[in-house]
Amino acid sequence: MAEAHLLVFQDEFTCLVCLKTLSDPVSIPCGHSFCMKCLTDCWDQSQECICPQCRRTFTTRPELHINTTAIGPHQSLNYADPGDMECDFCTGKKLRAVNSCLTCLASFCQTHLQPHFEVDTWKDHMLTDPDGNLKEKLCVKHQKRLEIFCTTDEMCICMMCVVSGHEGHKMVTLETKRDEKQKELRVTLSEMRRRLEKRKKKLKETRTAMGQMKISAERKIEENEKSLADLIHCIEDIQRKLNERIREQEKKEVEKAEGVMERLEKEMKELKRRDMELKKLLDTKDHVHFLQTFSSLCVLPDDGDSLSFTLTADFSSEDLREELSCLMKSVEKISQEDIITWTRSGGASVQSHQSANKRTRRGCEAPVFTLQPPESQSREEFLQYFCPLTLDINTVHRWLCLSDGNKEVTHDRTKTKYPNHPERFDCWPQVLCREALTETRRYWEVECTGESLRIGVAYKGMSRKGWSLDCCLGHNDKSWSLFCSNSEYSVCHNNKDTVISAPYSPRIGVYLDWPAGSLSFYSVSHRMTLLHRYNTSFTEPLYPGFLLGCDSSVTICHLTAGDH
Repeated sequence: MAEAHLLVFQDEFTCLVCLKTLSDPVSIPCGHSFCMKCLTDCWDQSQECICPQCRRTFTTRPELHINTTAIGPHQSLNYADPGDMECDFCTGKKLRAVNSCLTCLASFCQTHLQPHFEVDTWKDHMLTDPDGNLKEKLCVKHQKRLEIFCTTDEMCICMMCVVSGHEGHKMVTLETKRDEKQKELRVTLSEMRRRLEKRKKKLKETRTAMGQMKISAERKIEENEKSLADLIHCIEDIQRKLNERIREQEKKEVEKAEGVMERLEKEMKELKRRDMELKKLLDTKDHVHFLQTFSSLCVLPDDGDSLSFTLTADFSSEDLREELSCLMKSVEKISQEDIITWTRSGGASVQSHQSANKRTRRGCEAPVFTLQPPESQSREEFLQYFCPLTLDINTVHRWLCLSDGNKEVTHDRTKTKYPNHPERFDCWPQVLCREALTETRRYWEVECTGESLRIGVAYKGMSRKGWSLDCCLGHNDKSWSLFCSNSEYSVCHNNKDTVISAPYSPRIGVYLDWPAGSLSFYSVSHRMTLLHRYNTSFTEPLYPGFLLGCDSSVTICHLTAGDH
């Protein structure tokens, strides 16, 4: 019985529309109670006023008032809390506003809002969610409701403004202008979200790359420390062995010298004794004694080989000195090389050439660290990265003619007929190579003739159609180029030119270190001369390309490691 009474008690305070505890309860003439909002929404969506519980129909919409007797033990009236919109018509403790009226320019609780549903003259008022800035909806000049948008002056105006200051202006309703602006806002919002996603992706990539870079840096530091420790140990071992050999040789020479010195001292002692005997014989008065001993004393002893001994005082070795000099130069070269920045993911790079193409276990490329090549370098060092190139017939402009197995291109106004292709340059006389260069180091050389031409690299996405600079090699953010003429060089990227002062050479070498973001142009003659080096961040495969002026030609050179 207790449970039954509890259920009846709970039903008395439950709205049969939302099946929740009554909120702002109202009772209708049939005696049933509902939430004010639930019943209002139910009747607003229907042409008849019907009790949701007993289905009784009312010919006129009953006036709804909050029924305080139907408030449950756990409920209270919706009084306004700090920060809530208050009803403008409540006296004493104010209830929370449930709607604002743009016509009345006031806010109402559920009770004081009822006339907007019952009084015919108020039923067409425009209701909105509670709005604390209703004064902004008024014309500053006339204190009337803003109802019209003047597209000429791009401002909201009231009906008085229409006749008092905006005659002849183009006007639309606020709803029409909102629809137009809302479309623009959606486009802006879409672009904003697209940019946000790109930055989220870039942030994630950068964090991942930074983590990989730190791991790679620690690994390379350990490897370098081990290599240098091994080198130091090797040098110390060489030093120890050399010192031992020198000491052994020193000991042998000392022993030989001491033996010679001992023999010399004995010989000197004997010579002094004979000297005294000869002197004594020379002073004797006895002629018989003199003549009898002269023969034995006058013969000098054998001189021996002690005087021919030579002590080796210099232990130097020219071969050894030369080898040590070469080693010292190699160490100095390593210490003087510049460390470049790893720009692929924003981290610093210090990795050796041997690990440039190393990948992580997941298949992603590990951060690459490399030593930047010096400005003057032997050609043989570049030839180990040589890659053969072939011109792409699908990109060549109709003014350019390919020959020599698509290894040579010449500017020829005979308008060679090529079939239409979406990748063909239709205005700028340019051509790209077929090979996509990425994730490694590459080197190639070209022979140039003519007054003006450009040598460079580009992303596949560089524009191909029209005379826009977006289609011209070096004049956009998708390509890098070297301009060559008989009088000067210049480099260009993203439409920024830099003039280079260097003697002209018809042969140009291009060195690409894609992982490190390095692109270098060299003048090739009897030696390699660096013209310019770009240090950037490559994000896509690069395609070598050429732009040819009138009567110009470019030939891609065939190279081997033995070429000079």
